[in-house]
Amino acid sequence: MTDKPTDQSLVRIRKFVEKYCEKSGSFTHPDPEVTEAVVLGLAHHMDTLGKPLCPCRFYPDKKEEATHRTWICACDDMQIYKYCHCLLFVNKDGLPITEYLPPDHDGLKAYGVVKDPLPEKGRALRGQAEAREKERKERPS
Repeated sequence: MTDKPTDQSLVRIRKFVEKYCEKSGSFTHPDPEVTEAVVLGLAHHMDTLGKPLCPCRFYPDKKEEATHRTWICACDDMQIYKYCHCLLFVNKDGLPITEYLPPDHDGLKAYGVVKDPLPEKGRALRGQAEAREKERKERPS
C-alpha cells in the first residue's frame, strides 16, 4: 500500500472497529502495530474501492471482490464464526476465537480451540454456518 488513507476514512474505520468490538464482544490486538496495519488497509480500501474490503487476503480482482459481501469487514467469517483471520478482532490475549469454526478450518488447525470469552455477543450471522460449510465443501480445490 503506497497511498496514505484519507483522515476521513481512518476516522470512520477506527470508529467502526471500536463499535464492532463492543457489539461482538471482541478486542483489538494487544500489539497496536497489528491493529494499525489492518485499520490502514481497511481505510485504504474505503478510499480506493468504496468499501472496507479485508486487507489481509489476496484477490485476483479487488473491485470485483468488493461487489460481494463475503470479505467486507466485518467479514462473513467474523459474523458467522466470530473468527478474524486479520487478528483485528481477537480475545484479550490477541488470539482469534476459533471455538465455532468447522473442524477442518485452517484457523482451528493453526490456533487450536480458543474459547469465546463473551459468547452472548457477536455472531450475527451464525444461522448461516451450515449453508457456508456446504458451499465451501462444494468448491473445487
